Amino acid sequence: MSETIPELLRYAGEAFADRIAIADGPVRTTYAELHEQARAASRAYRAAGARPGDRVALWAPNRPEFVVALLGALSAGLAVVPLNTRFRGPEAHRILTRSRATVLVVDDGFLGTDYLGMLPADRPHLRAIVELGDPHEGTVPWADFLAAGAAGLPDVVVEPDTVADVLFTSGTTGEPKGVMSSHRQTLSVATVWARGASLGPDDRYAIVNPFFHSFGYKAGIVAALTAGTAIHPVATFDPEALLALIERERITVLPGAPTIFTTLINHPKRTAYDLGSLRFSIAGAASVPPNLFLQMRDVLGFDEVAQAYGLTECVVATKSRPGEDPLHIAENVGPAVPGLEIRIADADDEVLIRGANVMLGYFEDPDATRLAIDADGWLHTGDQGRLDEHGCLRITGRIKDMFTVGGFNVYPAEVENVLADHPAVAEAAVVGVPDDRLGSVGRAYVTARPGAAVEAGDVLRFARERLANFKVPREVVVLDALPRNAAGKILKRSLS
Repeated sequence: MSETIPELLRYAGEAFADRIAIADGPVRTTYAELHEQARAASRAYRAAGARPGDRVALWAPNRPEFVVALLGALSAGLAVVPLNTRFRGPEAHRILTRSRATVLVVDDGFLGTDYLGMLPADRPHLRAIVELGDPHEGTVPWADFLAAGAAGLPDVVVEPDTVADVLFTSGTTGEPKGVMSSHRQTLSVATVWARGASLGPDDRYAIVNPFFHSFGYKAGIVAALTAGTAIHPVATFDPEALLALIERERITVLPGAPTIFTTLINHPKRTAYDLGSLRFSIAGAASVPPNLFLQMRDVLGFDEVAQAYGLTECVVATKSRPGEDPLHIAENVGPAVPGLEIRIADADDEVLIRGANVMLGYFEDPDATRLAIDADGWLHTGDQGRLDEHGCLRITGRIKDMFTVGGFNVYPAEVENVLADHPAVAEAAVVGVPDDRLGSVGRAYVTARPGAAVEAGDVLRFARERLANFKVPREVVVLDALPRNAAGKILKRSLS
């Protein structure tokens, strides 16, 4: 079995040479072509001055060039740092600075967003900005970037333990933490997922999960490569367009956040489309309605539905067992996947995970790493749960106050730090509250500075300029004072 991404690409380029690797409208890329394109991108990174061990940032939606840029960076021994397409300038700049990324690949203007215009001018580590869309001053067009790579350069030797990616996730302090994984780990995650989904060369995989997310990247792109599966990138979730894609391309595999499936199930034009090709789905990453998996099977027509549990620090930790009752799947995320152990801490019911696919650690943050992974190798997830007699895990709550909005994690401390910068806000406390469509949304409680008046709408406008939309609270509640305990700690439970 391949242990590095370049090895996997070589294997897939030979074993599935003429099969479709990426299908994007009329554009079809075979596995042999994808292998060569990734090698060209690898050479281009080196021509741009990136060296093995450097970080490369990718700020773009699901599109074929993202796949090539990702695989090319990995083939050059670079660590990829994906950026959320919903980030605002300060969020992206913080991660570019923390990671010291030397190359930024960007689709400026996606959905009308001026990504580069939002970034501060201070970009000390970037040697090149590569533009996937229309060229801008100071950027290198994607085609020119690829053409600059010298054809005679030998391939880089990448080891299984080479760091493949640094996936930044906000922490409870509000500062982003970079989760590091090796090539070996990334491939192991992808292989586990591909086997659990029974992926094969005849599958057509519509990837709605963002490529910048660990799921869209590892359980999406890389998992497809292990099985010779055709990738169908979905840049934005348009329910009718997705229904049409399923019918037109005979999509067989379609995972996603629960909100995607509830939207499709309730769509008024659903019955106008032939969804008979659908075979397998996993819905996870948010609160799941009790009857969702039953409806996914009986209404959307999936042959098999499943639920899984994971986090950036260990992307796929559990998966429900084949043939489980859909109502059972809604309540349990299944047993540990091969190679991992799960146990529940006695003191607080925290879910602990140990095994080969647990992250290497946080990028240049040994203190945070020691807090997350104990001396015995157990990753402390911050989630609470319990195991049944079959070893199936049920998530019952969170020790941390992080909540999930439509599949994206929101860390209140990060949002609170932004709100506290508002000139009229003295303090802010953010909690997650239930939402039928997104699982949870944020609610902010704020107090005013002495002599100032706080207007909820103004606070929301302030937040929208500085935060990705899923982090922006749904509502702002102005209080005279925040509730506190005797030690002065804010009592968030009394707010939600």
